[in-house]
Amino acid sequence: MKLLSLNLQYFAGEKTEKATPKKRQDVRKKGQTAKSQDVNTAVGLLSIFLFLYFGSSTIGDKLFQLLRLSFTKYMLEDVTEQSVHKIFIDILKEVSSMLIPIMAVALLAGIVSNLAQIGFIFSGEGLKMKIDKINPVTGMKRIFSIRALVELLKSILKMLIIGIVVFAILWANIDDVLNLPYKSVGSSLETIGHLTLLIGLCGSIALFGLAILDYLYQRFDFEKNIRMSKQDIKDEFKSSEGDPLIKSKIKQRQREMAMRRMMQEVPNADVVITNPTHFAICLKYDEEKSDAPIVVAKGADFLAQKIKMIAKEHDVLMVENRPLARALYDQVDVGKAIPEQFFKAVAEILAYVYRMKNKI
Repeated sequence: MKLLSLNLQYFAGEKTEKATPKKRQDVRKKGQTAKSQDVNTAVGLLSIFLFLYFGSSTIGDKLFQLLRLSFTKYMLEDVTEQSVHKIFIDILKEVSSMLIPIMAVALLAGIVSNLAQIGFIFSGEGLKMKIDKINPVTGMKRIFSIRALVELLKSILKMLIIGIVVFAILWANIDDVLNLPYKSVGSSLETIGHLTLLIGLCGSIALFGLAILDYLYQRFDFEKNIRMSKQDIKDEFKSSEGDPLIKSKIKQRQREMAMRRMMQEVPNADVVITNPTHFAICLKYDEEKSDAPIVVAKGADFLAQKIKMIAKEHDVLMVENRPLARALYDQVDVGKAIPEQFFKAVAEILAYVYRMKNKI
């Protein structure tokens, strides 16, 4: 039996269940979510090379303009403090006009790829100082973990893919590569630029495909890490619903408040139908508010005696009718109108009550 109990405790603590929405929300607040850095890198590289591929003529013109100014204008000026400053500012403007669009594309690609993966998250959890991060034992565990092995395999696969892409493109354009020494400088630069862009585009596309696989792995690993045990789910449910002891106290307080409200309605009743000792039912009829008399209070045993005592203090008439009192107590809740089968019996009692009030 003891062994069976230990086995049950083990399986109850094993994390085999999917994370609940609350657990997902909690880990997201801490900045933890499924994310592949390779997707950001691949999207950034692909965006930059696409921009360069379609805008290479404009950037090339600016580059040749900068070279032309450097060799025709700046080299002929005297080297002074003022001229050096002016040359530096001019070159900085030209270089900035070429680099700023590329940097803007890279920034936009990084934002889009992050939003596509995880949406908008703002959390300062990652900025907190954690001793585990500088613990050498924890560091060694991270180095020799399954995740580290996966990262190593990914790096090897990336280098292999890039190597295959470079070799395939150069082999497909081997004639252009071999003829480079016999071409003019401008033609050689054009060929080198074209091959570079082609290698960049194909390599980025290949890396993007690998990044998609990495993202799927990251999602699988994330789901595995946030799994919960059956005991975790029970504890979460208990914390969200509240402690049973506190819940029972709240329900008790609610019952007491409902009881006080019910007792406050006794003086307003038209009649109290009694058993006479075990049950007491208070009825009130207002034809403007309801088509049938309403049970404003009811009780059994001690509570019935208390209702009758309050009714007596406020001169509320009491009528003894054992079967009717028992039936109303069992079938009608406080605040509800009496069912149709009781109309005749209750109407006779109310008629009697109204006659007695008129005599008084």
